[in-house]
Amino acid sequence: MATMVMPPDRFKAIIERRRRYGQDSHDEVWNGVYVMSPIADVSHQIIVTLLSSAIVESVRDRGVLVLSGVNVSDRADDWTRNYRVPDVAVFMPGNPAENRETHFLGGPDFLVEVVSKYDRSRRKLDFYASIGVREVLLVNRAPWRIDLYRLKDGELELAATSHPGGEQAVESEVVGLSFRLAPAEPRPSIEIDDPQKNAHWTV
Repeated sequence: MATMVMPPDRFKAIIERRRRYGQDSHDEVWNGVYVMSPIADVSHQIIVTLLSSAIVESVRDRGVLVLSGVNVSDRADDWTRNYRVPDVAVFMPGNPAENRETHFLGGPDFLVEVVSKYDRSRRKLDFYASIGVREVLLVNRAPWRIDLYRLKDGELELAATSHPGGEQAVESEVVGLSFRLAPAEPRPSIEIDDPQKNAHWTV
């Protein structure tokens, strides 16, 4: 992919234009480096919307906050110098992260990243670990696979994986849901089970 280096004033104008037209909703800043993300494709947006809806339906009576896209930072001052935007963020009761309206200082307990071509979802894991995210559900689409990472000794480690057609589901200890990929067309479906409520969703 080609890279264009331009004068700072031109770069600032592009950022302002993205903000004006709402194109920056998933842009991030990594230690002062501005990372532009294109608007996600339709499949990505469908998965995020339906995953969010299923999680909300499961946990809404437990005082849990579920957000589809939110700024999370590790900086008490000048947070815009370092933040990420997970696709889905789940804050359980008692989570110590501070809601500062524009962003959270600290991480959610559970989050989802749907992987798109050329994105850097896996490279966010160290940052998420540093702000105390307990679990990360990574939905890979090329090839299809669900990976569940769990915080252990300060690092997010791979805890379980689900492949299309496999019997194994990945089970979240945080939200109490299991996720499994099942063969379907035009893409594998994500089967979500809530054993406590005996409820099931298909994404």
